[in-house]
Amino acid sequence: MEGLILNKIPENVQSIHLIAVCGTGMGALACMLKDLGYEITGSDQKVYPPMSEFLKRKGISLFSGYSSANIAHRPDLVVVGNAVSKDNPEVQALETLQLPFCSMPQAINHFIAAGKKPIVITGTHGKTTTASLMAWILQTAGLDPTFFIGGILKNFDSNYRLGQGEYIVLEGDEYDTAFFDKGAKFLHYHPYAAVLTSIEFDHADIFNDIQHIKRTFDRFLDGIAAQRLLMALDADAHIDELIRHRNCYTQRYGFNPHSDWSIGEVFLEPPWTRFEVFKAQQLMGVFRSHMIGKHNLSNALADIAIADSLGIPASIISQALESFQGIKRRQEVRGQKRGVTVIDDFAHHPTAVAATIKAVKPFYPDGRLIAVFEPRTNTSMRDVFQSVYVRSFAAADLICVRHPPMLEKIPPDQRFSSKQLVADLQQSGKTAHYFVDTDGIIDFLQKTARSGDVVLIMSNGGFDNIHHRLLDVL
Repeated sequence: MEGLILNKIPENVQSIHLIAVCGTGMGALACMLKDLGYEITGSDQKVYPPMSEFLKRKGISLFSGYSSANIAHRPDLVVVGNAVSKDNPEVQALETLQLPFCSMPQAINHFIAAGKKPIVITGTHGKTTTASLMAWILQTAGLDPTFFIGGILKNFDSNYRLGQGEYIVLEGDEYDTAFFDKGAKFLHYHPYAAVLTSIEFDHADIFNDIQHIKRTFDRFLDGIAAQRLLMALDADAHIDELIRHRNCYTQRYGFNPHSDWSIGEVFLEPPWTRFEVFKAQQLMGVFRSHMIGKHNLSNALADIAIADSLGIPASIISQALESFQGIKRRQEVRGQKRGVTVIDDFAHHPTAVAATIKAVKPFYPDGRLIAVFEPRTNTSMRDVFQSVYVRSFAAADLICVRHPPMLEKIPPDQRFSSKQLVADLQQSGKTAHYFVDTDGIIDFLQKTARSGDVVLIMSNGGFDNIHHRLLDVL
């Protein structure tokens, strides 16, 4: 690959091709570039709805499958997604044609974030929610933000926006950038303000251990300029260690009353959560939100603190919190049949699974919480959290665990066992069941779920459309 024109975006770009365009982030970037007036083409291994239809409606030409012919028109620039390797036929054609190329975050920096003030949300958990609410606060304040986020914001029905205002909200992903850049995506961003929500071991396919992850976040923190604000969670020992002796202006937030920003009393008033916010130990205000769970209050607090630093009044922040509709696939109620509520959530890491179950349960006190879990991430399909997951389901009344759908991707000696998890849950006194496939879960729930129950379905994938199929049969 020595002949490739690496990391150089030429002047006067007019046409751009994106390899692996149907991913959430790459698809959003393609749309933003199209809206900016560039001629856009894209390719992916499988071009399928809904992303394919969305891109076509935008006027973006799509190629199904990878081929050197897809870039025979010699675009001015090629954006290479991190889902492809150096063996990809289009990547190999880059060298032959000597076409300039870059990664997705490089393209965001050059075409989208240039001249704006980036608010970068990072951390193992809560990035999407925190970034989404931050964008909505800015919009409510009339600041017309740009954003690029890994989930669909219901208030905008989109995961991206091109605004005319000075701020851009970026979800800072610690996952690697591209085959030619194994550093984290967030290392490309230069924060005007940043949030660090948590640091835990995750992404076992690219990180060796927690120390490897901490080194990556350490590099990100090193890149925050001295006069810029870092809002860091106050209840994470890894964060405590990493923020020492930083040049940036650091504030802490969380439930510790001695922190710069803290949450006081919390009142559960379904469908609302009402909570006190203290700034420097002085009551700043009392806010309401439809978001549930301690973790979401913490996410909201980080946004309140950032918004306050930007001069946004508490009354506007309160208005934004109350009108925030949430994100698709984050505690999203998909429907109710026969008195059974079906909720979709993205949770897959053991900490997120535990937090989501604890958050949902108090809001549905009249029935059982039935937790349905599909391990399908590169981490959850590995045995690194085999024993930890048992504690994650402690607050659930009934647990259904599916066999991992793509387990063959994982080396045999590293594979997670859903059957073992169920056995361990049963040994701990929980009512848990193992299922080979999704059909078995739907059949079981059709017979078992009763009025008042909430079925909390947790997976980072489509889970064979289990949500609609379950609602159809109830």
